[in-house]
Amino acid sequence: MLRLGLIVAAVIIAVDQISKIYLIDVMARYPTGIEVTSFFNLVMVWNRGVSFGMFAGDNVRWILVAVAAVISVVVFFWLRKATNRMLSVGLGLVLGGAIGNIIDRVRFGAVADFFDFDLIFMRWPAFNVADMAIVVGVIVILLENLFQGRNSDKLSA
Repeated sequence: MLRLGLIVAAVIIAVDQISKIYLIDVMARYPTGIEVTSFFNLVMVWNRGVSFGMFAGDNVRWILVAVAAVISVVVFFWLRKATNRMLSVGLGLVLGGAIGNIIDRVRFGAVADFFDFDLIFMRWPAFNVADMAIVVGVIVILLENLFQGRNSDKLSA
């Protein structure tokens, strides 16, 4: 299961970094953004904080790198103990996303975000491939935990 999770993490890191290289270049030519649909735009946002730009500032850059690195190590050790594919994929998604954003913080001092959704009832903060992988990975881990809990209840009955 470790190999599966690491492959997922490596694919996410690669897709995230390739998309960032490409989109940073594209967005340099379109500084006001690109309207793709009425509710989705490509924008260039440098996030110096964490989710929703909280704790933004140059002074916290290395603290955020350290926190993300510690979380990545914890996720890696959890991945080593994974016993099924669903958990391995979920942990691999989280690990790859976390490392993708760490790379940005080290290279640029901030995380590059591009995808901007303006839904009728709310405007979602801009995000990137790594962020999507983390969110989907957490959902997969929660679902795995929910279903694993049901299976273990059946076994003990």
